[in-house]
Amino acid sequence: MQLNEQISAIDSPWFGKSFTDPEMRRIFSSYRYIEHCIDVEVALAKAQARLGLIPTSAAEGIENSVEVAGLNFERLQHETDIVGYPILPLVEQLSAMCGDAGRYLHWGATTQDIMDTAIILQVREGLALIDARLSSLKATLGRLAKEHRDTVMAGRTHLQHALPITFGYKAAVWLSSLERHIERLEQLRERVLIGQFSGAAGTLASLGESGLEVQEALMKELELKTPSITWHSARDTVTEVVQFLAMVNGSLAKIACDVSIMMMTEIGEVSEPFVRHRGASSTMPQKQNPVACELILASAKVVRQHAGLMLDAMVHDFERATGPWHLEWFAIPESFGLTSGSLSQSVHMLDGLVVDKANMKRNLDMSKGLIVSESVMMALAPEIGRKPAHDLVYLACRKSIETGQPLLEILIKMPEVTDTLTTERLTWLLDPANYVGTAPQMVDRMVASHE
Repeated sequence: MQLNEQISAIDSPWFGKSFTDPEMRRIFSSYRYIEHCIDVEVALAKAQARLGLIPTSAAEGIENSVEVAGLNFERLQHETDIVGYPILPLVEQLSAMCGDAGRYLHWGATTQDIMDTAIILQVREGLALIDARLSSLKATLGRLAKEHRDTVMAGRTHLQHALPITFGYKAAVWLSSLERHIERLEQLRERVLIGQFSGAAGTLASLGESGLEVQEALMKELELKTPSITWHSARDTVTEVVQFLAMVNGSLAKIACDVSIMMMTEIGEVSEPFVRHRGASSTMPQKQNPVACELILASAKVVRQHAGLMLDAMVHDFERATGPWHLEWFAIPESFGLTSGSLSQSVHMLDGLVVDKANMKRNLDMSKGLIVSESVMMALAPEIGRKPAHDLVYLACRKSIETGQPLLEILIKMPEVTDTLTTERLTWLLDPANYVGTAPQMVDRMVASHE
């Protein structure tokens, strides 16, 4: 382990595994990227041989000779530092491996063709893993929603008690955003999984009239869509990928925000699953910090910055850019790594989430009936009008807050109220379990859609 070479948290031996998972790290590794560059070069040779542009023996020689394991990586690194891109030094090494067939390697291609297509192959693998992670988290949230369909808790607006909801309803709201992200991902694939092969200025001039045929044959070989026109300097598709990842992180961060606040000692309605020493303090033995939530929230902020970076990187000059392209080398791999890591953290957190129903009930009762004051107002409104009902119950609420008396005790002493509502009726109206509206039915509808 070379501890003196890591400068990023995502690659740190201390923090890296917390922020991304091994599967996505492998997909976007430098080694895998070079493998994909070689895949593109081999596929190009095979496509051109089928069209009769290069000898079949040359394509076979290229396919049978090139291998990533045979590369001199120290030399590749050194020469990339000089050239600025890895393709020229890579092609030189690969050509040497192929002997005479090497003369036909990289025929009619340009550096960006190979690099763009290689990154799309990585994106394809990365999206498949994101899809799997989303589906896993979706199943976990579906289970939570179903299990806690009728678990009544305080709903909060502006960080204050608002009306009763159920925890299953909250989980179903979280689930709804994942459903939309999965739909977005499917739509995204159609626009993004398009290869690049267009030549130096994007016109395929080096291949004459065969250019479009080669392009189509190459994409068929790689199982990518054929571009309608060159996208060397039109970067909206890869930018959209990172915007999508930022949105996924935004939804995960919303969940993490809710869970971390609900874990507060004063609230204590949920907690991350207990793992010995996870979230522990070096000095306070009682602590269980919301570690997964903190990692998810931090990752969401970084990916949001990358989303902005990608929007800036869309501004390319003329047919090939002088620098914006380089921004993608930071934003795309790190965004995939952080998103996959956050999804893994979310699955861990929610799959083992500890739900404290007793504390949810305690917090509901904390306001002594105030959380369902609206139910009393709505019961009075048909008889005395909505505004008079609101003013009357508002007055009762203020008295309850000032004196600490339960709202029921205040209301049953108000003739304006008891002329319309009996004590039995008021008692029923002030039970939070009787004022969750259609939350359970909404859960049923969301779970049915999910299943």
